[in-house]
Amino acid sequence: ELLHQPSVVLVALLCLVFCSGLTRVTAAPLCTNAEAGCHVLSLANLFDRVIQHSARMHGISNDLHSEFELYFLPSKNQIGRVSRNCHTSTILTPNGKENAQRMAREELTEVILKLLVAWRDPLWHFHQSMAHYHDFNDFSSNKSLKMSDMVHELRNGVQRVVEKMQTLGILSNSVSSLSSPEAFLTSDSAEWRLMKDYELLYCFRRDSNKVQNYLKILKCRIVPEDGC
Repeated sequence: ELLHQPSVVLVALLCLVFCSGLTRVTAAPLCTNAEAGCHVLSLANLFDRVIQHSARMHGISNDLHSEFELYFLPSKNQIGRVSRNCHTSTILTPNGKENAQRMAREELTEVILKLLVAWRDPLWHFHQSMAHYHDFNDFSSNKSLKMSDMVHELRNGVQRVVEKMQTLGILSNSVSSLSSPEAFLTSDSAEWRLMKDYELLYCFRRDSNKVQNYLKILKCRIVPEDGC
């Protein structure tokens, strides 16, 4: 009797058309080299994926920074008190596009990886601290978790780009995996925690923008014929 209902028949037909196709596509994982049973992406495609991912990540950081400011720091006096002493300040990053373009490929790649690794733990701790802010909505809290996940995913994506470049002989094997530095100190002061979390969002918004720009510069230096 169910098959005589138009909606059920339509769903069944759509599943036959699309579900089997989805199974075929996802059955073979993406890979950087020609291993058996996986889809090989070109270097340009790998770059496009990590650049798009970094753009989404920066967009979320922008939104969350604005929301946090609106909810908790309505006063300009409070915003002015933020020290903006980012924990990633010890990572030497090129100042401006021209300096980034002059850096060796290996050096610029390592800067990107260092920034991503440095944010792994701080963003997770930030998501945990969101539980203290009862006025902050669940949607914003989910964004903080999303940022943490996206940093991890982007780092893995950039690592794939590195492996592809090394396989093609574009990048030397000197670029290696990196460990995360210390995040930040803890405090029992609610006001201190509020200002530190706002500072963290400011710093991540800044660094996520750097990562996005550095990836674009690196791509255009290596595959300039692809939309540069």
